[in-house]
Amino acid sequence: MGLSYGPVAKVVVEDRGKVRVLRLNRPEVLNAIDGETAALIESTIVEFAADHSARVLVVTGDERSFCTGADLKNVGSLVERSGWQRTGPLGFARLDPGKPAVAAVEGYCFAGGLELALWCDFRIAGASAEFGVLNRRWGISLVDGGTQRLRSVLGVGNALYLLETGARVDTAWGLRNGLVQEVVTAGAAFDRALELAEQVASYPQASLLADRKGLLRAAGLDIGLRLEAELGYATLNDPETARLLEAFARGDRPPSPRPPA
Repeated sequence: MGLSYGPVAKVVVEDRGKVRVLRLNRPEVLNAIDGETAALIESTIVEFAADHSARVLVVTGDERSFCTGADLKNVGSLVERSGWQRTGPLGFARLDPGKPAVAAVEGYCFAGGLELALWCDFRIAGASAEFGVLNRRWGISLVDGGTQRLRSVLGVGNALYLLETGARVDTAWGLRNGLVQEVVTAGAAFDRALELAEQVASYPQASLLADRKGLLRAAGLDIGLRLEAELGYATLNDPETARLLEAFARGDRPPSPRPPA
């Protein structure tokens, strides 16, 4: 069954048997998230959590971009959305459907898009995918789980490397450091993620979900997410950030560092 939201769907939802697919559909802005998109992400996650026929969620974008984070030309809409403080501005950070989610990443996966990929249980990447905390250039904090999930996935040193340098890294770096679990031919990430999701969905669910819950609860994520919000939200009114967002709107894109080959 295929579902979509809105006259020009910013989020497309489709069921593939026991797997539900959430596809960001804003190619004109590299799948950046505005308030409407965040609300649709939230509702999709909530509905997935409540639907016992859907066992695994696959989150994806298109071949050019998984997601580039917040729509910085419409950032106000993210905090005008009802309930944003409960979920996080982008609609997912503090939600757990209680079931597995897999990210299928092609192309750009930056800033809040990286946070969305990290929100998923694991990540499958096409060979040309790129990752980074590129929002560092604009003075914008990670307030959708990034500080906590980067540390949990990568360890403190690698997390601080991405957070502090704003480096733009490739799939080789990501695979070596645990950011992605598999790298496949460019364009094949969704098919592979779907294949794995179908395998996960085929297993007995009670034991799988119990093991998942035990692992995630032991990570102490809830306390960390509250601390991230407390610290990060306080920076949203920084005058320097406002100045840099004006530069972004004018098309000013300073380069991000890249690790040596």
